[in-house]
Amino acid sequence: MERMDEERELDDVLNEVGPRLRRIRKDRGATLGDLSAATGISVSTLSRLESGHRRPSLELLLPIARAHQVPLDDLVGAPPVGDPRVRAKPIVRGGKSMVPLTRQPGGLQAYKVVDRGSGAQPEPRIHEGYEWLYVLAGRLRLVLAEHDVVLAAGEAAEFDTRLPHWFGPAGEAPVEYLSLFGPQGERMHVRARPKQS
Repeated sequence: MERMDEERELDDVLNEVGPRLRRIRKDRGATLGDLSAATGISVSTLSRLESGHRRPSLELLLPIARAHQVPLDDLVGAPPVGDPRVRAKPIVRGGKSMVPLTRQPGGLQAYKVVDRGSGAQPEPRIHEGYEWLYVLAGRLRLVLAEHDVVLAAGEAAEFDTRLPHWFGPAGEAPVEYLSLFGPQGERMHVRARPKQS
């Protein structure tokens, strides 16, 4: 009898995962396509998970939890532990540490960035979207089309990313700044693989 109760309880928990996944995704304003791009899981699999036609597994739930930047417990409905702090893991690439400040995939993304620089010459790039930068500490060099400016702590810049642009430390000292951009910018700044030498 106890075994049947445990199985029924497990089924109840698993049956709630799909609606919870849908609710979390919609609360963040993300589409199935956004989530698919962030996780590498097909739209059809995500749709079947949300509708309850696919049984959830760790293999599927872990990348979804990472994309939403929520604990796995939030996806399976574990009781809350009472600590509301978000413990985002920094993304480290080539002398740059990016700490995500937003939880949802798709839509506007915010990052706190500490860039120690790599000594590389500016290589302006273009992509769809719009970006906003705010310097917290240090000095940030921004190369934007024909402009080459240095921003100090407390200064901000905003620009259309379809213009050739590059930014990094102005000199040898690191720079710390906030960066806000849309999904196209996230793909460029976070997911792009470093060039192979």
